[in-house]
Amino acid sequence: MSAPIATISSIGKYEGQSVTLRGWLYNMRASGKLLFPIFRDGTGTIQGIVPKAQVGDEIFETIKSLSQESSVIVTGKVRADSRAPSGYELDVENIEVVQRVPTDEPFPISLKEHGTDFLMQHRHLWIRTPRQSAILRVRATIMRAAQEYFDTNGFTRTDPPILTPNACEGTSELFEMDYFDDEKAYLTQSGQLYIESTALALGKVYSFGPTFRAEKSKTRRHLTEFWMIEPEVAFAGLDDIMALAENFLTHIVHRVLEFNSQDLKVIGKDVAKLEAIQTPFPRISYDEAHAMLEQAYKEGKIEHPHTYGDDFGSPDETYISNQFDRPVMVHRYPAAVKAFYMEPDPQDPTKALCLDVLAPEGYGEIIGGSQRVSSYDLLKSRIEAHNLPLEAFQWYLDLRKYGSVPHAGFGMGIERVVAWVCGLEHVRETIPFARTLNRIYP
Repeated sequence: MSAPIATISSIGKYEGQSVTLRGWLYNMRASGKLLFPIFRDGTGTIQGIVPKAQVGDEIFETIKSLSQESSVIVTGKVRADSRAPSGYELDVENIEVVQRVPTDEPFPISLKEHGTDFLMQHRHLWIRTPRQSAILRVRATIMRAAQEYFDTNGFTRTDPPILTPNACEGTSELFEMDYFDDEKAYLTQSGQLYIESTALALGKVYSFGPTFRAEKSKTRRHLTEFWMIEPEVAFAGLDDIMALAENFLTHIVHRVLEFNSQDLKVIGKDVAKLEAIQTPFPRISYDEAHAMLEQAYKEGKIEHPHTYGDDFGSPDETYISNQFDRPVMVHRYPAAVKAFYMEPDPQDPTKALCLDVLAPEGYGEIIGGSQRVSSYDLLKSRIEAHNLPLEAFQWYLDLRKYGSVPHAGFGMGIERVVAWVCGLEHVRETIPFARTLNRIYP
């Protein structure tokens, strides 16, 4: 009877049994007549034990001659071992070589240190390494959990177009392309305006897809192509989406802790910091955040003062978020630095009913949202004040003409959340193939 096919992540179910794994050789060390190959299969890694006396000369030499990333089908008995990272090892019984990597042209990414440029140039191979694979598995869980939260809480997914005739916010640079009949089109920077329309049709909606920003930024937090999930809720205000955001983020973190504990260990993330993510999240106004920065500057904790009325830069967000052990919600920014569609605060019209959620550990903004302007006249005047073409937004104004209601929503960038949850220094590791100012290969 042939051994059942198993994955490394499910290996514990087969303790004491022989199984067949299909994967690749990640690393190998030898000690006399003992070999210790490490195999990977996309779900994890496991060390094999190959005593020459038990497997015979042919199998022993076949394994010994393997080069890194040779693809194999290996059969062996699963044995529990508390010293092993996964808790199990494989007593190898047989092996079939699917493809042998030639020794004269070895796998480019060895266990030695490589520079970032080299690794990014070989990203198609770098993602095979245990840490990068673990990051991508965490990313998959975050994306699945994000969609799961909305799907199980009464939201309908409605996907907006990726090609748009104009800017969503009218500020960020856009990727322009030629459309038919000499028209111009742009890659979307957000689906928000479109899902406002579907929210007024369906009540609670969300979109989930790629977005594009042509900002010429080189910071560790920016990509030119990234994934964003955006909920929008009819008959909702700022307080409603603040509650939605904290429950949503908490759900995501708990799912990662549930499904990716081994991956977090491989990445080197301190899970205690994620276990602290519980509701409620602290909430501070823009004015309170500014006062915090002002005091920090006086005490020499930050290098540059923050100018009241300006948006917060990355160093500002880093300092603010470092003061909390969980995400902090900063609300009611000056309307002058925010988008045209944000509802003014009735208590102080110079402020917008908006929020940014800043991740702890200095990761900065991961969510941005607001209550939207619901008045036709106010929205029309705001579009004009921002020198945006009124005809391009006529359909958006229609939403305020026919059954307008208070409504609110936010956008969350997946890659920034992955960076925070995994404790990564740069977002380029959070997506299979990063698109940045200077990189579009591979």
